[in-house]
Amino acid sequence: MSISGHILIIDDEAALRKTLARILQQAGFEVTTAENAEQGLDFLKTTDFDLIFTDLRMPGMQGLDALRLIHKQYPTLPVVLFTAQPDVNSAVEALRHGATDYLLKPLKPEIIIERTRSILSQQQKEKRKREIVSQIEALQNEMKQIESGEAIADTPNGTKPSEVDRFIKRGAIVLDLHTHRITIHEETINLPPTSFNYLLVLARHAPNVVDYQTLVAEAQGYQAEMRDAQELTKWHIHQLRQAFDKDAQNPSYLINVRGKGYRLVTD
Repeated sequence: MSISGHILIIDDEAALRKTLARILQQAGFEVTTAENAEQGLDFLKTTDFDLIFTDLRMPGMQGLDALRLIHKQYPTLPVVLFTAQPDVNSAVEALRHGATDYLLKPLKPEIIIERTRSILSQQQKEKRKREIVSQIEALQNEMKQIESGEAIADTPNGTKPSEVDRFIKRGAIVLDLHTHRITIHEETINLPPTSFNYLLVLARHAPNVVDYQTLVAEAQGYQAEMRDAQELTKWHIHQLRQAFDKDAQNPSYLINVRGKGYRLVTD
C-alpha cells in the first residue's frame, strides 16, 4: 500500500521546521510549515492536511491549546506533539485531548519517518475498514428488507441507501460517523471526538470485550503501555457514561470487565 499525505509542521524554531520539512519531503510527503499555532490554525481553514506535527511549548498559543481546537474542529485529523522537556502529566493530558503520539526532542529522522508512515497507514486502514463495515451493514439491511418483503428504496430510520455508510446501529444506539453524534431512543447526544472514537471501537467489537490497549490503539492510533492504556480508557469511558450511561454503579451499556477492558451491551 502506497503511503502519502500532506503534513503540517508547527514550531517556532525555524531551523527545526526546515529540517523536519526536508526529512519528510525526501520521504515522499507534501509538507507545509507554520511558525506558530495561530498560523497553523489559519492554514487548516484553507488546506486539507493528513497529519500535524506541533511543538508542545511555543510563544503565544501553546501546543495543547492548539490540539484542543484542532481535535474539536477536525476530530479524525491525527496530531503528534513533541517537546524538549518531557513530562508524564503533559503526555497523558495530550493523549486525553486526542493527541495521536508524544515524541521527545531531539527528533531522530528515522523515528519521524516511521511514525508518519505508521500513522498515515493506520488512517488508510481505518478508513477502509469503515467502508467495508458500512458495505456489510448495507447488505444486511437490504437482505432483511428482501426477506420481509419491504421495498428497498429506504433503509431503517428513513435513510436512503447512499446514506447507510454514515451510520452504525447497535440496539438502541445509532452512531453518526459524519457528525460524531449518537442517538439513543431518538435522543441525539454530542460527544467529545475522541470519546466518540472509543464508543465506535466498542460498537464494532460488540458484544465482545475490548482490552485497554486495543481500545487506545484503534480509537487513537497510539500504542500505549498497559497502565497508561487503562488510565486513558477509564477517562473516556467516564466521559461516555456522563453523556448517556450515567449510573456508574449499574451501567446499562458500558460494562467494565475487571482487569481486561470494556464491552458495549446493547440488547
